[in-house]
Amino acid sequence: MIKLIKKSILYGFFLILALEILVRVFYLGKDNPTRYLDQFSVEKWEPNQHGFSITGNRKQNFSEYRINSSGFNSYREFSPSLNKTEIAIVGDSFIEGFHQDYYNSIGKKIENLLPNIEVYEYGYAGYDMADQLHLIYQYKEQFELVDHVVINLEFSTDLTRSEYGVIRDRLALESRTNKLLKKSKLLVYSKSIGVLDPIKRFVSGSIIFFKQLLNKSEINTNKTKAIALKKENKYIDNFKSLVSHYGYDKDRFVLLLDTKTTSPLFLSYLNRNNFEYLDFSKAFETSDTPTTLIYDKHWNNHGRSLIAHLITEYIRKK
Repeated sequence: MIKLIKKSILYGFFLILALEILVRVFYLGKDNPTRYLDQFSVEKWEPNQHGFSITGNRKQNFSEYRINSSGFNSYREFSPSLNKTEIAIVGDSFIEGFHQDYYNSIGKKIENLLPNIEVYEYGYAGYDMADQLHLIYQYKEQFELVDHVVINLEFSTDLTRSEYGVIRDRLALESRTNKLLKKSKLLVYSKSIGVLDPIKRFVSGSIIFFKQLLNKSEINTNKTKAIALKKENKYIDNFKSLVSHYGYDKDRFVLLLDTKTTSPLFLSYLNRNNFEYLDFSKAFETSDTPTTLIYDKHWNNHGRSLIAHLITEYIRKK
């Protein structure tokens, strides 16, 4: 029995080693850029990194990223001035664009359509409205030189906070333990394709989740609607609070959103108070070609082209 256990451990070790080598040879495990918190408490990527982002369980999306000296994925450096016309696009992973080669980003597509304009993409996975307005405020000297600022907004996820605060859980991903674990490409690949999800769910307490699910099923329809309405109003109040604290230049700022997934109450508030927004829902709905990745809701190359055209038309009209 002891001999069998020893052989199992030995064979298991060589199996893991072989899989690690295969993952590295075929480049299945993505490169993970390093996060950091700058002197203004703005979370972003550590400057001057380069690598490849891989998504999908069969290397369905393989794209190159380049973190510039400002800490964002971009093919260019950010150097706004009064002598040029610039657009800044601020947002989460949709703007960050790790699903697209950095030299074929939304910003580059816009520049191809508007050759005399520079586009700066301030995208970072997980950013919400508080993160975005905090970034703009802390780098206000830079943003004041930018002619147009496009802020990506998803109503259901980006307005859950009324004030900015550093999210320590994200920065915890840069702990010594996590950095050590990320050195194994096999582990990174296993995590990216969901092999470790069942274990994670178990550790995080799936029993509690199912209890909450059961309680929700007992709530009647009227109460559910009341809760949803209360949440919508709370998100609108959070937006008001953030705008009041950080300011909002209605002459230069415009929101980028999907009206199909945005609260009608919020849209009504925006319209009454003269907040401009770009709605990409119609362009996506009428497209004969898919606009998102097949395994992910992030925009694919075609979806990004539609977003670029929408922003371009807005700038031309301005």
